[in-house]
Amino acid sequence: MSGVRQRVWFPDPYILLLLGTVAVAALLPARGAAAGVADGAATGVIAVLFFLYGARLSTRETLDGLRHWRLHLTILACTFAVFPLFGLAARALVPWLVTEDLYEGLLFLCVVPSTVQSSIAFTSLAKGNVAAAIAAGSFSSLFGVVLTPLLAGALIGASGGFSADSLLSIGGQLLLPFLLGQLLRRWIGGFLARHRSRLSLVDRASILIVVYAAFSEGMNQGIWDEVSAGRLLALLGVEGVLLAFMLALTATGSRWLGFPPADRTAIVFAGSKKSLAAGLPMAGVLFGEQTALAVLPLMMYHQLQLIVCAVLARRWSRRKGGGQPAGQPPAG
Repeated sequence: MSGVRQRVWFPDPYILLLLGTVAVAALLPARGAAAGVADGAATGVIAVLFFLYGARLSTRETLDGLRHWRLHLTILACTFAVFPLFGLAARALVPWLVTEDLYEGLLFLCVVPSTVQSSIAFTSLAKGNVAAAIAAGSFSSLFGVVLTPLLAGALIGASGGFSADSLLSIGGQLLLPFLLGQLLRRWIGGFLARHRSRLSLVDRASILIVVYAAFSEGMNQGIWDEVSAGRLLALLGVEGVLLAFMLALTATGSRWLGFPPADRTAIVFAGSKKSLAAGLPMAGVLFGEQTALAVLPLMMYHQLQLIVCAVLARRWSRRKGGGQPAGQPPAG
């Protein structure tokens, strides 16, 4: 029809790069000496990533955000309490729907911190409280450095697929670089802010290195012999239910708690999402040779959340007043 613009959704180019990296690792995995180089490079870039995370995170802005403590506690509860509870409940799906290895990856997905960039972008598009989304992402990233490894050790370790020794790697490979970045932020923060766009390329390239190293190791271990297309489709269905549940919970729960519409939008997007950028390097430290299977659920969920939240944000942006959860009338 004339006058009606067709909206076509295109995959995130970076997701295509991630999938391409997986394909390259499947066809040309690093073996022998090359595997050692890839593993060493992955270890190094993980430390660099967390150093940059620490150096970029403004302690002052984070402390200023404490005035929205109810909103932040709500999002943190969704990220580090409700999500893990869903993951524990999904144990009933093993082994008839998902395998033990994929279930451990699903559990890991449930303890990863919330995403920052896309939550802010979708909140802004839906005319929500962008400042709250920024602060919420900072809090989630900050707590995630400590809580994600601890929760992974407690939940995944209980299922026998997680080494307690992995927790000892956190101090040296994740927490120490993060704290060092915080300490040096007063001297290098301005430089990082001025070169944010260039450094974002470093972030993305680093994650591609982690993915290549993980899936190369997975190919050497024969992971694709363990996962069928049917299992992956079943996992995608489970994650679809998880995303729908969290979107509904954050929308109705935030309304029940009395948050204004703009805050509810930030809660929906930040409280239902998981960070691929933070989760991939953490998995590389925590899971070692099992990283490839551990991150599959996270990669799938990340793509799913981008598609669904993009549709929701565009829909809400067209509503009078903006930021109204689907199915709920604008506040009068």
